[in-house]
Amino acid sequence: MLKTYRYPEFAYRQSDEQRRGVAKRHPVVIVGAGPIGLTAALECAHRGIPAVLLDDNNTVSIGSRAVCYAKRPLEIWDRLGVAEPMVRKGVNWKVGKVFFHEDLVYRFDLLPEAGHKMPAMINLQQYYLEEYLVAACEASPLVDLRWKHKLISLSQEADHARLTLETPDGVFHVEADWVIACDGANSDTRKMVGAGFTGQFFQDRFLIADVVMKADFPTERWFWFDPPFHRGQSVLLHKECDQVWRIDFQLGWDADPEHEKKPENVIPRIQAMLGKDVEFELEWVSVYQFACRRIDRFRHNRVLFAGDAAHQVSPFGARGANTGVQDVDNLVWKLKLVLDGTAPESLVDTYHEERARAADDNLLNSTRSTDFITPKSRGSRILRDAVLQLAEHQPFARSLVNSGRLSTPTPYLASALNTPDEDEFAGAMRPGTNCADAPVVRRGEPGWFLNQLPPGFAVLVFAPDAPVAAVTAGDVTATVVCVGRDFSDAQGLLAQRYDARPGTVYLLRPDQHVAARWRSFDPARIRAAIARACTMEPS
Repeated sequence: MLKTYRYPEFAYRQSDEQRRGVAKRHPVVIVGAGPIGLTAALECAHRGIPAVLLDDNNTVSIGSRAVCYAKRPLEIWDRLGVAEPMVRKGVNWKVGKVFFHEDLVYRFDLLPEAGHKMPAMINLQQYYLEEYLVAACEASPLVDLRWKHKLISLSQEADHARLTLETPDGVFHVEADWVIACDGANSDTRKMVGAGFTGQFFQDRFLIADVVMKADFPTERWFWFDPPFHRGQSVLLHKECDQVWRIDFQLGWDADPEHEKKPENVIPRIQAMLGKDVEFELEWVSVYQFACRRIDRFRHNRVLFAGDAAHQVSPFGARGANTGVQDVDNLVWKLKLVLDGTAPESLVDTYHEERARAADDNLLNSTRSTDFITPKSRGSRILRDAVLQLAEHQPFARSLVNSGRLSTPTPYLASALNTPDEDEFAGAMRPGTNCADAPVVRRGEPGWFLNQLPPGFAVLVFAPDAPVAAVTAGDVTATVVCVGRDFSDAQGLLAQRYDARPGTVYLLRPDQHVAARWRSFDPARIRAAIARACTMEPS
């Protein structure tokens, strides 16, 4: 029991198909009601796909667990209508500081420019996040959230999967066109399909201590290398809501996890850091070893893996849950087109192509961070400490300091779904990149660009009008959205961020990524780009 939070208990309910004893075929069944599974269910509902969501428990995550949520996942949750309570409850921050011994050697700003709806990062205990997502799922007529439903076996046919479930009322079966496995790093689903899950375990341990206290620390991320209160190791501090502070202490590989978790051993560490006069209470304590691993294939026939079931990273950089949300963002629009029969099944295979590359990018960044934070040889430590000493006075060294490269989206620059540029463009909005937000005005009311986009494909035209209202390729239609007609570029930031001149055109995917861009409106080129983004034969 936590001092600042009371865990909800959700009701188990018997389904109609269980009462009748007849296996029903569902378009999508999702395994695991953590942040990624809950997001997947809401994303399915957003796109009109009925989804069954299964979890073998009946409450939210125990302990604060993942606490840092980045701008891009917040934009995805905003599209799903659930970001507002997260941002309101969470602690917004964007500044991080790195210390060596007692000296500040490096400061960074995650969002140095204005004009974005979502903050750079919020800190919010995972149980709050899940509670908001559960409430949204329960309010949706397209989400069937089933607690106390444990997957015990899974078999597959060419066009569906059959799941055997254990409940308080016994065992029964369901079928699914597609299964999305979001059941974590120890995924039973992954084992059932025989998927490989390989990578590196790091021989170090960290203690997480959630501490309730009133402190004078600013709302920033502070990271110490070799501080006087924890010599030879590292410490991370950042604030959560409800006056809870997260402190991570590096322990070393030889530490005994059960011994280190005891209050009589945790409290002296915190007192050494804060001072004996600071009053605090322990909220939650855990010891973890971390790994960097990835599944061999994100798709195994009718089963698709997302979140920690597909990839596991160290906690430095907040890349776990943030990456999982982007998995879902990439996957569900593709499933929608395939389920509707408007795109070939080959579109689903591009989920692995794009997200495996993103996972590899995250694994690389996570491994580099871990190697810097926990050097494994005397030479590595000497080099690391020299970088930290130089960083205090030499700007070139600051880019080498690595206390965890914080989560940012991996663009799909090499994706086969992109149409390469034919015209000259500058700036960051290359095909494969997630769309940048900007302030706009619609019907006299201030708003945000990402909120103006339709759920499907969009043709963004930087002109007050366009020759047509929509462009269709096969059975896929892209809605035309005009800057100057549908909304105005309030501060000119949209045109600046998209390097737009009058007449510039962008094709945007349903997951708000750039698929193609041109300097003029050409329906034939747009149709070809839509077909390419859906793996269809061009018409």
